[in-house]
Amino acid sequence: MKVMKFGGTSVGSAQRIQHVANLINTPEKKIVVLSAMSGTTNALVQIGEALYAKNYPEAHRRIDELEAKYHQVVAELYTSPEAANKAKRLIYDHFGYMRVLAKNMFNTRKEKAMLAEGEILSTHLMFYYLEEIGVPVILLDALDFMRIDENEEPDLPFITEHLQAELHKYPEANLFLTQGYICLNSYGEVDNLKRGGSDYTASLIGAAIMAEEVQIWTDIDGMHNNDPRVVERTVPVAELSFDEAAELAYFGAKILHPQSVNPARMKKIPVRLLNTMQPEQPGTLITERSNGKGIKAVAAKDGITAIRVQSGRMLLAYGFLKKLFEVFERYKTPIDMVTTSEVAVSLTIDNPKHLQEIVKELQQFATVEVEPDQTIICVVGDMMEQKQDYVTQVLQAVRGIPIRMVSYGGSKNNVSLLIHSRYKADALKALNKGIFGL
Repeated sequence: MKVMKFGGTSVGSAQRIQHVANLINTPEKKIVVLSAMSGTTNALVQIGEALYAKNYPEAHRRIDELEAKYHQVVAELYTSPEAANKAKRLIYDHFGYMRVLAKNMFNTRKEKAMLAEGEILSTHLMFYYLEEIGVPVILLDALDFMRIDENEEPDLPFITEHLQAELHKYPEANLFLTQGYICLNSYGEVDNLKRGGSDYTASLIGAAIMAEEVQIWTDIDGMHNNDPRVVERTVPVAELSFDEAAELAYFGAKILHPQSVNPARMKKIPVRLLNTMQPEQPGTLITERSNGKGIKAVAAKDGITAIRVQSGRMLLAYGFLKKLFEVFERYKTPIDMVTTSEVAVSLTIDNPKHLQEIVKELQQFATVEVEPDQTIICVVGDMMEQKQDYVTQVLQAVRGIPIRMVSYGGSKNNVSLLIHSRYKADALKALNKGIFGL
């Protein structure tokens, strides 16, 4: 059995819902995971923001606006009055529920319940359309089997047991449909897997059923060798290892959520990235093994803050780094890059929420310099092949661009460069030309 996940742009209109229906109408057994229609989650977030601000007229205006969008989709999607009436009733009920949530005091519990509405709507609209065109399909409620624990981590044993129980009810079925992103928490309340969570859902389902493959369908034909939003000539990467894909996702490749490969990776299930608009393209296959040596791709992560910590007492001081890193641990702030010398440590963070508190503590035993507006350029591949000096190749490609930090050796899969964000586009284009000849 395969798992096929379709993102918001893939089901973002009546025409695209019809196109996805054609893609999944095949004899092989599969579970199809859908995101909310494109723009829906953002709209629901904005509604929530208005409610938190007690701007009730604005919240209700946005609810009305979103409801009108869905009525337009229904008008374009269905041809039979029966299917159209089902969909209209669905919209009436669920937007009525949103208006109930929008009354009185708005809180986190209500917000998460509202955010779940996008996936519930998209899966039901697809379900009614498949019914209308005569495609046998079983709609599974993700809230019957998707659960996170008290640490907000997916409870894979629970997911496996309850999903298998649902599937066993329908031994003859070939097509199952369910929601991405949404789940129940350890208190039995509606919750979610955070942004990008539909990819995570697909991977978790793949692990739970030991799928032959997890497919992530988006609006781009696989993971590209560079950022196509910045660089004109990019090409999809045919194959990546889980390690390489994780590095690229973490450092800015938006096609894949950084966490989404972990469940599939744990069970050694291949993940394939495909383009809904060009289904004939092979996309990118992610497997346990790295296929091919050398540099595969480049990604960039913005919003980075560099922190330089200098102390004369650091020289040969036992426990200095432990003391330094404990400051970041106390404020639950992850560190991306680290370089050291005898008297200084430079590091980077991507979450400046507690920056002032961190700097204040560090200043108790060191001199601290902070540089915002930095970008990490991550060059990914099998970088430890002894016959090639890939680091020199990378540095020659970006000669003339000021480099703040270089990180190499912590992983065999990447070389990372820290530069000011103003040089990001120049660096990506230079690497595209210097490494890939594009």
